[in-house]
Amino acid sequence: MMKSQKYMNPYLAGFLLGLVLLTTIYITGRGLGASGAVKSIVLSTVVKVAPVHSENTQFIKTYNEEHPHGPLQDWLVFEVIGVIIGAFLSGVISNRVGIKLERGPNVTNGTRIVTAIIGGALFGLGSQLGRGCTSGAALSGMAVMSFGGIITMFAIFGSGYAFAYFFRKLWLK
Repeated sequence: MMKSQKYMNPYLAGFLLGLVLLTTIYITGRGLGASGAVKSIVLSTVVKVAPVHSENTQFIKTYNEEHPHGPLQDWLVFEVIGVIIGAFLSGVISNRVGIKLERGPNVTNGTRIVTAIIGGALFGLGSQLGRGCTSGAALSGMAVMSFGGIITMFAIFGSGYAFAYFFRKLWLK
């Protein structure tokens, strides 16, 4: 018989996430988000690898002027590092650390890896076009009653339900 795994109550987890979000808005004046950290890391890499291109690109020049100590000094980078460390510690504490490729019975490992990479790339592109990821645009936007945040949340869940209908056979027996 398989031992059941204990997880945090999702209602309690949602409540605690809300408290963290409100505390972040109170302390920093802005909400949570991870896509800004990725942008900081990418721009700092571009500045190091292609300094001439960086000097001739208005977007990078403006971003660097807004971050005079360098993009990696952005607190969002440290937020994401903390999330990674916290997730790892949570996995260690609950005995769930391991490398596992989750996939449906009708999906090969190669297909799962390729589609995960494509999906991640599309999500990253969408987060930049939408001016934030799900945590930044949807959760933080809704916390301040932004109409854009509310629309983003509806779009995320609506498209999730719509696409689930078409892809469910890949995950179910």
